[in-house]
Amino acid sequence: MKKALLVIDVQNEYFDGKLPVKYPENSFKNIIKAIGSANQKNILVILVQHTNLDVYSPNFQKGSREWEIHEEVLAKDHDIIIEKNLPGSFTGTQLESFLIENDVKKVAICGYMTHMCCDTTARQAMHRGFDVEFLNDATGTLDVSNYSGDISAEELHKATLITQAMRFSKVMDTEDWIRSLELI
Repeated sequence: MKKALLVIDVQNEYFDGKLPVKYPENSFKNIIKAIGSANQKNILVILVQHTNLDVYSPNFQKGSREWEIHEEVLAKDHDIIIEKNLPGSFTGTQLESFLIENDVKKVAICGYMTHMCCDTTARQAMHRGFDVEFLNDATGTLDVSNYSGDISAEELHKATLITQAMRFSKVMDTEDWIRSLELI
């Protein structure tokens, strides 16, 4: 079964911008490790880049340093960069057609943020008939506080993974995912 690794929104906004990823601490290291392993096994690597169309929003403004994909990710081999404007990587993009054209049946999800774009993309992939693997230590999030309440990054990450494992994807850590590639 042909696989692809979706590397979602690993942009500078999450490192030195207004939305620093807090948990898990080693998520970026595991993202880089997953990309390296995908490259070794000739698995398609698809970088997804979020662009905010709201010119009044301070985040993900096209052309800003925060909008740029992290340089260590860009330095790795990748097959395509998909630009998106909403949390789901399939919405309004060529992602699905690219996967179909390349006969991909299974996608692995890594990147930022666990509870937003990674979660939404995993659900969309499952709804479109793809098998989904969700790399639990190669996604990350931050503390969230809004009019509905407060939740720590760790609690939010865990809740998203539990929900993903209920129906949408196979949740696994990066090392287990890499070992599964040995079976290819």
